[in-house]
Amino acid sequence: MKCKVKKSKISGEIVCPPNKSYTHRAIFLASLAGNNSKVENVLLSADTIATIEACKKFGAVIETENSSIVVKNPIKFDKIVPEINTENSGTTIRIASGIAGLFSEEITLTGDDSLQKRPMQPLLDALSSIGAECQSTDGKPPIKIKGKISGGDVTIPGNFSSQFISALLISAPLTENGINISIKDNLVSKPYLDATIATMRKFGVSVQTLIPYKRYNISPQVYKTASFTVPIDFSSLALLLSAAVLNGDETVIKGNIGNLPQGDEVFIDILEQLGVTVDIDENEIKIKSPEKLKGGRFDLSNSPDLLPPLSILALNSENPIEIVNVKHARLKETDRIAITSRELTKLGVKIQEKDDGLILKSSGELVGAELNSENDHRLFMAFCIAGMYIGNCVVTDPKSVQVSYPNFVEEMNRIGASIQTE
Repeated sequence: MKCKVKKSKISGEIVCPPNKSYTHRAIFLASLAGNNSKVENVLLSADTIATIEACKKFGAVIETENSSIVVKNPIKFDKIVPEINTENSGTTIRIASGIAGLFSEEITLTGDDSLQKRPMQPLLDALSSIGAECQSTDGKPPIKIKGKISGGDVTIPGNFSSQFISALLISAPLTENGINISIKDNLVSKPYLDATIATMRKFGVSVQTLIPYKRYNISPQVYKTASFTVPIDFSSLALLLSAAVLNGDETVIKGNIGNLPQGDEVFIDILEQLGVTVDIDENEIKIKSPEKLKGGRFDLSNSPDLLPPLSILALNSENPIEIVNVKHARLKETDRIAITSRELTKLGVKIQEKDDGLILKSSGELVGAELNSENDHRLFMAFCIAGMYIGNCVVTDPKSVQVSYPNFVEEMNRIGASIQTE
């Protein structure tokens, strides 16, 4: 399936979807707490539904109503758990693997073809070091985990994914001895670790930070009943802001911004460095763009999901946009560095691909093209926004948006875009 994208302008109000990362974490923690714990403003997408289903397989009793979930009864660690299929969700399989380590019986976790290419070995090694038996043929899903992990000292690399550390943090208070985590190498995506700790705090569990992003201590504790409201998703917001910068005419983005940490908030600073005026209040964001963006050098080590929305802004930048320190973007749903380079080159962007990033400069001679998003939701949305700017584009795999922003196409069309599914 493909979408034909015509040159178009957007105007009016659009509501930013809830945060995917916080939705995942809050559902897992509410499922560990139970007792009518509630998560409101939930993002119901393919990835987060995978988390809900995983928690149900673990024994949690969950009721969904509109954009809220209530966990009537918590995860049952004495339950025999059938295979858990986490579909395309890396967050789900990684946090679920940590929870699987709390069960005495073996649990198999798997996912779709894309997920089966994503690394798991650092987490499996960490769980093995504290008492789990872990099996995988190649360090990737499908995997088998048999607990119980007892806790103790764990050393884990931080240069693959912060999700491995989040998985350990969430499981740690439910171990007999608690866990002391030491992170070696440079931790990527640091704000996602902050998000995990902030969400745990909402459910009554404290994490002792010994050295930020290097050493943590989590003592044995119990998750407590709580209500948690998910804020807007700055990863999705970045795409909407890019759409407004390239194609907007008095576009207003609505949503509850909240005060929880989100690494992708840095996109506001990036836009201002590019010359965009950003006006924010509690529930809406407006922007005013210059005729041409300024360009610049941007370190995305803590915010790899910003690679697609930032890259497409090179279409209207008078100077190059250089993206650095984001090698881990090659380990997402796809190799986002390679695909972004390959596809935007078709549009007339001059690109130098590096191991850890990109240098992008518009040739001034932009042309429409067919863009292959490789079934990656963030690339699909970014390529559609690029198509709205250039016109005469076709973008593959529209169903991929079910992962994070199911009504993206409908919402874009509602405010003036021309994105037609073929």
